[in-house]
Amino acid sequence: MPLDTYTTAKASQRAPGAGAEPSAAASTSVHGAGDFGAVTMHPADNVAIARVDLEPGSASVERGPTCLQPIPRGHKVALRAIAIDEPIVKYNTVIGFARAAIAAGQHVHRHNLGAGARGNEGLYDYAFCRDRRPTDFVPAERRAVFQGFVREGGRVGTRNFIGVISTVNCSATVARCIAEHYNHGPGWLPATVDGVVALTHGSGCGLGGNSAGHELLQRTLAGFANHPNFGGLLIVGLGCETLQIERLLERYPLSVAGGRLRTMTIQEEGGSQTTIRRGITEIAHMLGAVADVKRQPVDASHLIIGLQCGGSDAFSSMTANPALGHAVDLLVRHGGTAILSETPEIYGVEHTLTRRAASPEVAQALLDRIEWWREYTRNEPGQLDNNPSPGNHAGGLASILEKSLGAAMKGGTTDLRAVYRYAEPVTERGLVFMDSPGFDPCSATGQIASGANLICFTTGRGSAFGAKPVPSLKLATTSLLYRKQYEDMDLDCGTILDGHESLAECGERIFAELLAVASGQRTKSEAHGYGDHEFVPWQMGAVF
Repeated sequence: MPLDTYTTAKASQRAPGAGAEPSAAASTSVHGAGDFGAVTMHPADNVAIARVDLEPGSASVERGPTCLQPIPRGHKVALRAIAIDEPIVKYNTVIGFARAAIAAGQHVHRHNLGAGARGNEGLYDYAFCRDRRPTDFVPAERRAVFQGFVREGGRVGTRNFIGVISTVNCSATVARCIAEHYNHGPGWLPATVDGVVALTHGSGCGLGGNSAGHELLQRTLAGFANHPNFGGLLIVGLGCETLQIERLLERYPLSVAGGRLRTMTIQEEGGSQTTIRRGITEIAHMLGAVADVKRQPVDASHLIIGLQCGGSDAFSSMTANPALGHAVDLLVRHGGTAILSETPEIYGVEHTLTRRAASPEVAQALLDRIEWWREYTRNEPGQLDNNPSPGNHAGGLASILEKSLGAAMKGGTTDLRAVYRYAEPVTERGLVFMDSPGFDPCSATGQIASGANLICFTTGRGSAFGAKPVPSLKLATTSLLYRKQYEDMDLDCGTILDGHESLAECGERIFAELLAVASGQRTKSEAHGYGDHEFVPWQMGAVF
């Protein structure tokens, strides 16, 4: 992959918390932690993070307290005495409040840290647009380049798949049989076609035709049908379902041209086996046109990255997430787009985004989505601050505030340019936000429907994930995880924690890898065949 036009950036990282200090302090602390068991992320913090399992009596940080009890790797140790109800501060951001008095050197976790994401109220304000700053864009002639598939209307794909989309669960088996004929048959596909992917789901009927759930599913299917990673498309329905093919195409005209779009229903064809046979024939007819499309050089402004983190741990906010944020800053400077999502996982730190919103309208749009989620969880019923999973807790994350703090770092430091609904087409360049649940497959499905042509996924616990028709790049937060789950991880970001790389150096390495993968380099999840079962549209509303 030619990188002759690639230029590096010297933009500083800012911590997404009150005061938003440069992350140089955090980077220095990590680099200087070799002789001590824990690292501090900011001088104002009253907790440090254990780099290794710490035993009672072991040193925590330089000139800091010794540990009074075992501190598991990734968990927090108190740097000084913390009174009951006093804020617990990490990365210069409040992540909770002491439920009991905590002595210096004690373990700080769920047993003595109160979550309550809204407990942070009054400690910050949304300060719309206060931290906006101009972006130092790279001139068009010097932008980074990747090799992509140029489609109708100038859209650019990173892969060349044929899609088989079912409009309803009733046609899912037929859609899968059609795809499997080509994926498992000997030599059916030309080398320039990446595969035939069946996108099936459990809905499409039993929904009110004017309901929010029906609209959400229509928008998601239309987004995938229009995706530039599909060189050809076959849409398969049953015939009597709520989500009719004709209405879908009327509402969302598709860009696939040249005879590479076909539709059919099982009822019109006369049965399942007949439909499968015709579907196989229809794909055979479009194969030549799909295979003839070749990669060509395009600049990085055509790259749209969906940002995901799953199986997070305490190291996510120290290594992979801020390093990915640096790569996002580079991408934005080169004219590209990054989609931050998972609304429940920015809850409690949404002020860090409103402060760098491009306009008050963008900031308010983000808060409107947060308010929607508050109402949504009240009606379910549920709690918006109950997101951290058992794996997150085991990895050292004690509250949604702490988890959100790391999750927001994936978005880098540039201005937030726009806020979109789930699966809504992204048209703005730069850093944008798409509303979605925190469940990774569902969130990534929405990002791809919105136009993401590559997913970048950080993990501290070892999430296994892929999302056809888009490649997914997996970033491990620690070298231990990278070695342990090497067959699933694409990049090791634990080099930051180990002092072998700075955040900026790791971010530049991620950016170069994004360009290589966009140009056709296969990821680990692609090699394993992930993505056939990870199409998970967001289902909401009543089912009748």
